[in-house]
Amino acid sequence: MKLKFKEIPGSIIAAQGFQASGVFCDIKRLGTGKGSNKGPKRDLALIVSETPATVAGMFTTNQVCAAPVKVCVERMKQGQAQVIVVNSGNANACTGKPGMADAREMVAFTERALNLPKGLALVGSTGRIGVTMPMDNIRAGIIEAATLLGSAVENADHAAEAIMTSDSRSKQIAIEFKLGGQTVRIGGICKGAGMIQPGMSATGARPAALPHGGLHATMLSFITTDAAIDAKVLQAALHEAVAHSFNRITVDGDMSTNDTVLVLANGLAGNKKFGVKSAEFKVFQTALNHVALELAKKIVRDGEGVHRVVTVRVNGAKTIQDADAAARAVANSALVKTSWHGGDPNWGRIIDAVGYSPATVVEAKIDIGYSANGSKKILWSLKRGQPTKATFKQLCAAVAPKEFELHINLNLGKANAVMYAADLTEAYVDYNKGDVTDPTTLGG
Repeated sequence: MKLKFKEIPGSIIAAQGFQASGVFCDIKRLGTGKGSNKGPKRDLALIVSETPATVAGMFTTNQVCAAPVKVCVERMKQGQAQVIVVNSGNANACTGKPGMADAREMVAFTERALNLPKGLALVGSTGRIGVTMPMDNIRAGIIEAATLLGSAVENADHAAEAIMTSDSRSKQIAIEFKLGGQTVRIGGICKGAGMIQPGMSATGARPAALPHGGLHATMLSFITTDAAIDAKVLQAALHEAVAHSFNRITVDGDMSTNDTVLVLANGLAGNKKFGVKSAEFKVFQTALNHVALELAKKIVRDGEGVHRVVTVRVNGAKTIQDADAAARAVANSALVKTSWHGGDPNWGRIIDAVGYSPATVVEAKIDIGYSANGSKKILWSLKRGQPTKATFKQLCAAVAPKEFELHINLNLGKANAVMYAADLTEAYVDYNKGDVTDPTTLGG
């Protein structure tokens, strides 16, 4: 569906009635990797609606699940929230009963600091796994962040910075569009650069969003909107948006213990509420899809050590599950990813990955080709399982850009899938191997 909207500044505070802040409270001093070892960079954020908001969420399906995810899943049942407190520098994962107590204390303390009723705070955390939360620092940070809340663009910038770990830059977007005759805004921030192949569901339980998403460093995203929308309708829209965005990306094939997407909708735009079968829902869905996909792509582009980003498109599969399996096999193959980095159009590695995937394939029917992003002009390196007359020089030119598309047609059916993937570089290995004699180099 085509939708007219314009990008606007402000990301997380662009929608009416939202404020944000970000502060440094010395969480990252505990040694959470090169990306977080940057001196006094903000490491705690608050995102607040002036009124209670409808809430929807999607969470990691990793069976080892961080305490803040568990707390959010518990609180999602009421369908309402007013504030999200997020810290970077510590994942609060694999921290047992003390970790759960700390996550619950974070939401309770935030509610008291903002004088909100109990039950209206949600929590997110990202950073090193297995480290106890520095709760004195957290409490001090929440108090300071509460005094700095505002709706200026810089407030959004501070919040976006505060959730970063190994990210090299903040990731933000906001759009404005018409819904039911009213002006509606959706804005969001996210973080993520390593430990990236989310596979989220509404409850954190498997299976995830298949057939759209897989069961597979942490990625966090927080989205706000002033649209009026019921919780079940918002959850349906978020499920669909995540299925085509965050559950479609991979940097290194690793699913985090903390992956979370939360949406707050406070209704201040004044539109009439709508159902999932309405024209208004289609408009809202299209807008939310755009925001989620743009944020997700920003994660891949900022992946640890990433040099090239490749859109892997699989068509002609027997089932959506087959298309998804083939796309993920290629997108996560170390051999394929290193060839992308080297600018080598090595279709042999690609067809090998397709062949060992769980997908049903017939060698004599597989096509493999390359194109520029969004182009319908495909240079085929393989047709029906056999090399074409395309020259090596032509193929090298096709995979030389920083971003390109890889097309794989199985020619067995009508199902398709897409993955947004990154190459694998020496920089990624250097970044993540760390040095055990220097704890500040060790990642999450």
